[in-house]
Amino acid sequence: MKLRRNCSLLFLCSLYLVACNRSDDDGSSPDIGIETIRSLGGSNNERAESLISTNDGGYAILGYTQSNDGDITGKNDTSFDYWILKYNAQGLLEWQKTLGGSANDRGRELIQTSDGGYALIGSSFSVDGDLSENAGQADLWLVKLNGSGQIMWQHSYGFAGNDEGTALIQTIDQGYLITGVLDVTGSEGEGNTSRTQQRHAGGDYWALKLDVSGLLEWSRYYGGNFTDTPEGVVQTSDGGFVIAGGSDSEDTDITANIGTYDFWVVRIAPNGDLVWERSYGGTEIDEAKAIIPSEDGNFVIAGTTRSSNVMVGNNNGAADVWLIKIDQNGELIWEESYGGSSFDSAQDLYRLEDGYLITGSSRSADGDLSQNKGQNDIWLFKVDFNGALQWSKSIGGSSIDVGYSIASLNDGAIICVGETSSDDGDVEENKGFTDLIKIVLK
Repeated sequence: MKLRRNCSLLFLCSLYLVACNRSDDDGSSPDIGIETIRSLGGSNNERAESLISTNDGGYAILGYTQSNDGDITGKNDTSFDYWILKYNAQGLLEWQKTLGGSANDRGRELIQTSDGGYALIGSSFSVDGDLSENAGQADLWLVKLNGSGQIMWQHSYGFAGNDEGTALIQTIDQGYLITGVLDVTGSEGEGNTSRTQQRHAGGDYWALKLDVSGLLEWSRYYGGNFTDTPEGVVQTSDGGFVIAGGSDSEDTDITANIGTYDFWVVRIAPNGDLVWERSYGGTEIDEAKAIIPSEDGNFVIAGTTRSSNVMVGNNNGAADVWLIKIDQNGELIWEESYGGSSFDSAQDLYRLEDGYLITGSSRSADGDLSQNKGQNDIWLFKVDFNGALQWSKSIGGSSIDVGYSIASLNDGAIICVGETSSDDGDVEENKGFTDLIKIVLK
């Protein structure tokens, strides 16, 4: 582990599935083996974006589907819709739903709410079907479901441009904080409440605080004149929030851009006021994809780096997974890079009792990886609380396979979900173009 100096610089039974039992073919972990790998989908395109363990010991998956055949039920057309699947503690499918209208609607993240239901966020171009309104092109679309998947309410948020939802949490007051990308050019500066008006441009971090019924309490945006994309949010002990993502701006709210894209992290007060903002990375492209609270009350952030300087102490090849830990004030505590000599990236991060799980993709067959089965393989690995690598697994076939979300269940199983274009190697069937893939490790 590389300690850093003060760096103010800074993924059915009722449906037919193909399942393949696998042994641990990496030789990288004697304790964790691959139990099942399953492809889900129809004749077009599917992807899993978000996975959560549920309070009944099962799990739920959110993504999107373009198909109306195969494993997808209750869908009539071939436009993209949100696709949510709920599994019980035995891994059996309890129900699935497609949600949306006649245009392009793609689910991005889900949470289980305190009433046992679910809240889903993503983007939508539709103004029919399950949607009651659309303000422009794409809107950020929030859907509240009950425990059996029935819509309780839904709201669209947006302006004339392309606005999308990226992350969602339920807040301590039982409301919601959602983040997304606001097309500030398309909104002509609208989207801020109770803040001195500043004309940004392009896409900005967008934070919306909602009450328990999804009614807007406040809306703020943060960023500069280029591309600022939030990917994750956590609530702090004082009721505020920390948002992490990537930015290539170097003006307005960004005061210390290091080079090209940086990890950009903002802390905001309970009312949305900006408390502090920090950039992390080196002189190449660095983009954060997930943030979670650490075991000691700080924050851990995972993403991808192409840098090998400034804050990035090591780079194994073209691109690495980069994991950083920061304190409550944004000071860097430690950083670590993982990967091989080719392109390796992170998409999600999950905290266990004794460390962190990370998933993404890899093209490497050296360094921290022992093999590559095609193009991008799904890569999942575990590190301890100090960032030391514990085990590593590559799963895939000869085409593109990516892990987008990872979680652990009460029985110790690890679930990873994402998308696959392969029909060989570890993936025995592809049902269309891309399929949703679900991997179970035990």
